[in-house]
Amino acid sequence: MPPITKERPLSISLQETLTLLSALSLAILSPGPAIIATIQAAFAHGRERALPYGLGLATGASLWCLAALFGLAVLFRLNPALLSGMMIFGGCYLLWFAWRLWRGATQPLPAAAQGPKHGAWRGFLGGIALNLSNPKPALFYATLILSVFPRPLAGAEQAAIYAICLGTEYFWYALVAVLASTGAMRLRYFAAKFWIDRACAVAMALLGVLLILEH
Repeated sequence: MPPITKERPLSISLQETLTLLSALSLAILSPGPAIIATIQAAFAHGRERALPYGLGLATGASLWCLAALFGLAVLFRLNPALLSGMMIFGGCYLLWFAWRLWRGATQPLPAAAQGPKHGAWRGFLGGIALNLSNPKPALFYATLILSVFPRPLAGAEQAAIYAICLGTEYFWYALVAVLASTGAMRLRYFAAKFWIDRACAVAMALLGVLLILEH
């Protein structure tokens, strides 16, 4: 009678981890609504407002990672109308966001750039809302996870993947918010506020239109 052997538990290798980190980092830093909004917030309001906002954006993106792990991306593929509706809604939200940036380009900054004490919490929630307005990250995460981990994933592995993605999102958004809010960067922003805000508004509007057209 052959000896009974225990099935070897699935594990995430170093190569898989590095591949996931690299692909996700490139996606985060590529020009998109979230990274543009983080930079503009850092320029306009400084670190105390931009950092919570960036962390909110990272949290919102990580929720799409959870959605992909739980199969929401499969639901989108099975029900294209649901995805189309969310993309149209998200595109309209980005257009509204762009309109606010465009209008704010001609307005002076408030006297206290850091704002009231509750501004950090409000910025954090605003960051989550902006990233949740775009359902495309759910499909990106689903494709990324399936390509890097082409096998059934145990619950512990799913938790580890989410932790890696959340940490990566937090790291890059926090770094961008901190670097863009330095004194030298903000001085350059103040010197060209009108043009920077208008450029960010145009970029955000184009991304919104593309999101609507892609549905």
